[in-house]
Amino acid sequence: MGDASANLPYRPGPAAPARSAPLPARPRAGFARHYAALDLGTNNCRLLIARPQGDGFAVVDAFSRIVRLGEGLANSGRLSDEAIERTLAALRVCADKLKRRNVALARSVATEACRRATNGAEFIARVRAETGIHLHIISAEEEARLAVLGCHVLLEPGEGKALVFDIGGGSTELVLIDTASTVPTVLDWHSAPWGVVSLTESVPAQEGAAGRAATYERMRALVRESFAPFAQRLPAGGEHRRLLGTSGTVTTLASVHLGLDRYDRSAVDGLIAPAHAMREVSNSLAHMSPAERAALPCIGRERADLVVAGCAILETILDLWPAERIGVADRGIREGILRRLMAAGR
Repeated sequence: MGDASANLPYRPGPAAPARSAPLPARPRAGFARHYAALDLGTNNCRLLIARPQGDGFAVVDAFSRIVRLGEGLANSGRLSDEAIERTLAALRVCADKLKRRNVALARSVATEACRRATNGAEFIARVRAETGIHLHIISAEEEARLAVLGCHVLLEPGEGKALVFDIGGGSTELVLIDTASTVPTVLDWHSAPWGVVSLTESVPAQEGAAGRAATYERMRALVRESFAPFAQRLPAGGEHRRLLGTSGTVTTLASVHLGLDRYDRSAVDGLIAPAHAMREVSNSLAHMSPAERAALPCIGRERADLVVAGCAILETILDLWPAERIGVADRGIREGILRRLMAAGR
């Protein structure tokens, strides 16, 4: 959700070493050197094309579409034919953008849905044959590290350890970091098998006020159980806890918190929101009917069924790491990939 618009400057810090695949086409003389990052998740397909600018980069093209690649995966263990066709349609748009731009280096990654699906490798091969895009299925650990690399500059200033989280479609990544150096040090990380798609499909929705409350509590219990091993490793409280989230869930809830009539990246990316306010938004949405959620301008019909699972995951993260405020990032894996690519291409 909330793609950057053209020529929007970013200011990330120093980049980490890259692992990237060069595109066949070479940059044409007289054109700026462009880089591309494609992130195919369980719910979304996102592309970012950018050029270096100062100590950061400027976006020259972007694309985002909800494809629900992991729809039905929790029950079947496979990517469905319908989900594959939706995703291929989005990837064809991405392939066209890559061909039209002067891209020097690109990297395309796939995450939890392709990691989990029994036909994930078959899908990857078909994508390459039909679109020319070579998707790499990355590990949960690399997914977590890329998310941190892409968004850590938005972390609230302070000392001590901080927690960065990424609520995806098929999994949630939690990363404990130390920010004593310019580039954060990853101290510990955890990947839980619950994202907004997988959790929604695993906990059937019940109707009525009592039913919605029961559904939400069941979701919270499942997430709490999956976080338990990480919870045991976290340091005891007593210090100022900093928390930063990157995902469609946290940007959507921030938009509702701000009362936006439509999504505004400039208002959301970098927002520091009171944790209690985000809890209130989460509880309110979880107890609304699907029609009531769909009527909210920053949710709509596409997210009305999935946002409840995102709320359950967010509230459970706040139980795990009770920060007073939540940083909100409309950036993550793609920006992390771009930082690595640009470091390698200089």
